[in-house]
Amino acid sequence: MIRFKNVSKIFNNNVKALSDVNIDIEKGEFVFLVGPSGAGKSTFIRLLLKEVEPTTGKVLVGDTDLSKLNRRSTPYFRRKIGMVFQDFRLIHTLNVYENVAFAMKVVEASPREIRRRVPIVLSLVGLSHKYKMFPNELSGGEQQRVSLARAMVNNPSVLIADEPTGNLDPETAKEIMELLDDVNKAGTTILMATHAKNIVDEMRKRVIALENGEIVRDEKKGRYENEV
Repeated sequence: MIRFKNVSKIFNNNVKALSDVNIDIEKGEFVFLVGPSGAGKSTFIRLLLKEVEPTTGKVLVGDTDLSKLNRRSTPYFRRKIGMVFQDFRLIHTLNVYENVAFAMKVVEASPREIRRRVPIVLSLVGLSHKYKMFPNELSGGEQQRVSLARAMVNNPSVLIADEPTGNLDPETAKEIMELLDDVNKAGTTILMATHAKNIVDEMRKRVIALENGEIVRDEKKGRYENEV
């Protein structure tokens, strides 16, 4: 589902963000991307979204070689990827239902399909009863559930979560992780960048560790750090 082939990224200030990265993530995997600040996690994600281009190497998502995407086709490609952010990024002038429906309108879904699909995903994240509420009327955990529903609503093949529990208390973070686990078990490939050591250690999924732009560890059922 995701492949990096000899990928390096050097920015204009000669900072090497990634160095000769080779990785394969299979369809249906749940992968944690870990490492200290500045390790290259954000660049890894930005390359997947084609927000930046690799200096050398190739990035492939599914059957798509991102180097062959032109500017016009890139937005259509991005619609196949769900994104969940640490700061939720909801539209505060829209209610819960409208925030999720907006993601479907962007991909030009029919009004009938929107009316069918949005209630389903709101039910999956436990927010059916709050569909008329606005983001400022919700808790942080509820806002993240809306963000997750928005990421799921178009049935993406890949869901990228960038520090999705960073602004949440431990109990709420656990609930969000249970939802992400359910999404993964339904077949969606998930890549989650995180500093949450306790979550990584508890879930025991695949762990890819970056340091100074290089992959220093890739373990099935791994931990945030090497076991001593």
